[in-house]
Amino acid sequence: MTPNRPDDLKFAFPPLHGRVAAPEWAVRVDLAAAYRLSAHFGMEEMIRNHISARVPGAPDEFLVKPAAIRFSEVTASNLIKVSVAGERRDAAPLPADQAGINIHGAVYEARPDVHAVHHSHTIAGMTIAAQKDGLLPLSQHALRFYDRLAYHAYEGIALASEERVRLKRDLGGAARGMILRHHGLLTAGRSVAEAMVLMYYLDLACQIQVKAQASGAALTTPAPEVCREIARQIEGNGLTGDEEWPALRRLADTLDPAYAT
Repeated sequence: MTPNRPDDLKFAFPPLHGRVAAPEWAVRVDLAAAYRLSAHFGMEEMIRNHISARVPGAPDEFLVKPAAIRFSEVTASNLIKVSVAGERRDAAPLPADQAGINIHGAVYEARPDVHAVHHSHTIAGMTIAAQKDGLLPLSQHALRFYDRLAYHAYEGIALASEERVRLKRDLGGAARGMILRHHGLLTAGRSVAEAMVLMYYLDLACQIQVKAQASGAALTTPAPEVCREIARQIEGNGLTGDEEWPALRRLADTLDPAYAT
């Protein structure tokens, strides 16, 4: 019978600590923490959406949650392993989400510098994804993504492998985030920490824009040269999520330390 309760899921996935290489285990723990933190920050949508990370030493493989469980149920041991082409690389009892495999696999194929991908359907993110002008430079949080944000036209649920071609084209070689039109948000990080922190700030930038637009007041934006300079400042200061991550891991421990099992 397919497991459908937390207790069933716990027993369906054997503990992997000590059974996988230490670098993989460390990434599993970080990724499970990112799932739990994303649920805490309101980025969970029932069992939808996905966060993934490359397997250390195996660039053609990544870890992602099974399709049937919530962010708040993810542990280091119940993450499943797939190839960038979508082939299963373990004997876990639950499958991955096909749309997630297509989206995340495309990013990893296109960008060797990316080691973690966060995809969300937050209300603010989907609101901005429906706006013609996309994310506007209305806040310092939005300026983090100035000239570093890609857009992908809506093609429906990403079930067709052919969409990978357009995803890779649209993401390009340097973007740290993407707005999927009529769909949601995506961030591409050099680590789980960076993908998580980028998503937090990208969603916050979307929230700020929605509230600013709803206020009815006339909006102003900085001059383009100021926007470019602020983006360079943020990037030049090495804000890759490493500073925030220890504090975020402490928060994950406070919420439920079981993520690390």
